[in-house]
Amino acid sequence: MKRRAFITLLGGTVAWPLAARAQQAERVRHIGLLTNKAADDTQSRAEASAFEGALQERGWTLGGNLKIDYRWGAGDTSRYPAYAAELVAQAPDLLLAVGGTVVGVFQQLTHELPIVFVGTTDPVSRGLVASLSRPGGNATGFLLFEFGISGKWLELLKEISPHVTRAVVIRDPSVFSGVGELAAIQAMAPSLRVDLSPVDARDVAGIERALTDFARQPNGGVIVTLG
Repeated sequence: MKRRAFITLLGGTVAWPLAARAQQAERVRHIGLLTNKAADDTQSRAEASAFEGALQERGWTLGGNLKIDYRWGAGDTSRYPAYAAELVAQAPDLLLAVGGTVVGVFQQLTHELPIVFVGTTDPVSRGLVASLSRPGGNATGFLLFEFGISGKWLELLKEISPHVTRAVVIRDPSVFSGVGELAAIQAMAPSLRVDLSPVDARDVAGIERALTDFARQPNGGVIVTLG
């Protein structure tokens, strides 16, 4: 074989695996995202834009090496199973769940696909992960907040107004976080010598009546939970 032909063949042989690896590196990654928010909500779109922008800063570009399929639950939990099934059926590289209820729906459908969650409260008590340090299974993520901090709200109320001996806690009993926050506040109350009165936030009129009755006695304070 002539020297020039040999060098050309050798160069092609070396370049081939490099080209193959480059093609593999540019394989399009796929994220299936199910959120409990609405597509036409201003904050939802801003969060999606920030998420996509952060990924782009790290080299992941929509329409290039990244694909994101969105499903917007808009708080209607009846939609979640169908949306989740659509995304799981596509076998994406990653499932992103916004909201604790969404995580549970995904986990009912797959134990193999990795799930990352955000906007979730107390995933251990909800059975989504085994523990915060060792979640186990196929799900991990970020807490919206930790319930224990809710007890600090009562401490802060006492610091602001030391004469407070009674506190009304407004919460939504149908929301998981509202239940957890109340439990944390109740655990703190005895040490601060504060009597608690929970008020279920079912409607504005009911809250107004409860607060009016509560305000008839002195030394009171109000805590509004996030749930």
